[in-house]
Amino acid sequence: MNGQTTAAIQGYLDELDGVAGATDAGPVVSALLDRAVGRLHRLCAGLLYRRYPRLARPPLGLETEDLLGAVVERLLKALREARPRTVREFFGLANQHIRWELNDLARRLDERPPAADVSGDAVAALDSSGGELGPDARRILAAIEALPADEQETLSLVRIQGLTHAEVAGLLEISTKTVQRRLNRALVLLTQSLSDLRRPPRDNAGPDPP
Repeated sequence: MNGQTTAAIQGYLDELDGVAGATDAGPVVSALLDRAVGRLHRLCAGLLYRRYPRLARPPLGLETEDLLGAVVERLLKALREARPRTVREFFGLANQHIRWELNDLARRLDERPPAADVSGDAVAALDSSGGELGPDARRILAAIEALPADEQETLSLVRIQGLTHAEVAGLLEISTKTVQRRLNRALVLLTQSLSDLRRPPRDNAGPDPP
């Protein structure tokens, strides 16, 4: 996202902050989303194909444009009341709604009754790393949500959305060293809270020695 786009988005956010009613905010919100659509497309593609690849495969076959349309609809509703004051807050709100939309889609897919005739390839796809909403994945999502705000935001931008450290530093207006420090702290906290997920299974040799 170049400086001109950032400045334009911030201008729309400033204008939106001065609008009281939802009706009057409509044209500003539309212009804001139109200017941000390229960046929103990147965020949707990054999360879909990096973290929810199962949703892009049959039977759902979700495409980035479909996800983007749903997210824009969510943001149109959210921005009737929400008033992000900075570009950082705006894309934080967008990222939240992208995750919510993907989680809803994955949950609905998981709740579908199995087809009468399922091929081996389809079964393999459902059992692959795209199964985001298994018990372990739910714990991981909860652990990420429990991180301190700065660490959670940095982890999301780097590890989930796929931005470089330099891009994150520019977006958050911090140094790349601060990005790395926050990322390291987030990973340490996650490792501590999810340590049992990496614990190797115990054998049947008896209880642990004192």
